[in-house]
Amino acid sequence: MPIILSLLAIAAAAFFWINRARNAAQATQDLMGVANDVRAAARRFGFQRQSAIHPVDAIEDPKVAIGALAAAFLELDSFPTSDQKTAMISSLREQLNVSHDDAEELAILGRWIMSECGGAEPAIARLSRKLFKLSGQDYFDPLMNVIKMIAKFGQHGLSPKQQTALEDLKQGLKTQ
Repeated sequence: MPIILSLLAIAAAAFFWINRARNAAQATQDLMGVANDVRAAARRFGFQRQSAIHPVDAIEDPKVAIGALAAAFLELDSFPTSDQKTAMISSLREQLNVSHDDAEELAILGRWIMSECGGAEPAIARLSRKLFKLSGQDYFDPLMNVIKMIAKFGQHGLSPKQQTALEDLKQGLKTQ
């Protein structure tokens, strides 16, 4: 009987470690997939990461800056919903006249740029200044329409952080 119990314990331990290794491999593949998505989105919009320059300073297309601002604004809500994410992508598609796939890639690239800024709040200030440098106030209305669509699908309108970010946007785009 002790031999049978020992064999069962060994089999259970082996099963546990095999599943753990399989889960680690799957997590690694998922991370590689995310990295490939960001890389593909960056290539599509002509964004090139330069070693001595912050990613925001390397942005040359206002659409990329708007995608990053939208992703940052969405992150400021306490718990963004899938409806808000869908609204952001459809609004990016409509306001920037891009395809659905391009809008999704703008959201992916924008989220990465936002994370490189150290969070949503610092990203909003930095990205709004960059957007102003790229296009002046030309893209202010499309950006506000994207933000309105995100807020429309929020739980309680604009959160306090989002209201503060809206003021930062107005200052960065020099609309006041």
